[in-house]
Amino acid sequence: MYHNEDANDYPMISKLLQIFITLPVSTATGERSFSTLRRLKTYLRNSSGQIRLNGLALLNIHRDINVDINDVLDELAKKSIRKLNINLV
Repeated sequence: MYHNEDANDYPMISKLLQIFITLPVSTATGERSFSTLRRLKTYLRNSSGQIRLNGLALLNIHRDINVDINDVLDELAKKSIRKLNINLV
């Protein structure tokens, strides 16, 4: 479809195509992540620590991941402390 001799015949179109193929397909995922983070920060009123904010953002952004509540409760029951750091990464 795109040949080297075409690049020599049409250098401006060739350059335009090179720029075009390097553009990202969509920025919707990134924009959705920033929107979610903005909502969370507004909701929490910036009172939470960075670790908690990161965890809540990951949970909200990746809603399609199924979490078994019984596994979470079992982990909480095993801990003797009241606060549990949950790392999702």
